[in-house]
Amino acid sequence: MRITVFGAAGNVGSRVVAEALTRGHDVTAVVRDPARFGELHPDATHRVGDAGVPEQVAELSAGQDLVVNATRPAPGREAESSSHAAISRALLAGLHETGVRLLIVGGAGSLTVPGSGGVLAVDDPAFVPAAWRHIALASNAQFDAVRTTGTDVDWAYLSPSALLEPGVRTGGYRLGADELIVDADGNSAISMEDLAVALLDEAERPKHHRTRFTAGY
Repeated sequence: MRITVFGAAGNVGSRVVAEALTRGHDVTAVVRDPARFGELHPDATHRVGDAGVPEQVAELSAGQDLVVNATRPAPGREAESSSHAAISRALLAGLHETGVRLLIVGGAGSLTVPGSGGVLAVDDPAFVPAAWRHIALASNAQFDAVRTTGTDVDWAYLSPSALLEPGVRTGGYRLGADELIVDADGNSAISMEDLAVALLDEAERPKHHRTRFTAGY
């Protein structure tokens, strides 16, 4: 496959790029600042671009099979939920009528907590501590933007588990829909490496279309 990854130098984006390359895909790694080219995988094609500009999205997706958005708000700007949502709208606008699929790495805050009667993870401090609430709310706005405007793009939104950290690639995970995945002890976690595995598995064998899914242990 020919895959474009926005946010390719980030924690999740870099792992998505590495996983895709390991599987033999042709990857275009996109960052906004060319000074970050040194952080990108040497086997990817390095490009400068902004996921928030539809014209650049269209240009960087031309001839591609898939676009992955792994961007995140800049540190200290997590509260600007409108900008996170705006990027999703720009991606959808840029992919309008292209036929290129879009996979978005989102957040866990909009998932419901098991056994809670519908309480969102963003409203449960056990899963989203106060320090994470800004980014969780931004991701919730991102998801709302995608599901309300992504009518003519084949998109899927991947919500990770509550705890998403660098770790080990085990290749194992469980899938869900709109409910937080927890283990027998009530913990919700997945490594960034295995989230990349789940995303590339979806890219290669699509099961989710214009909907959200989640992955966890």
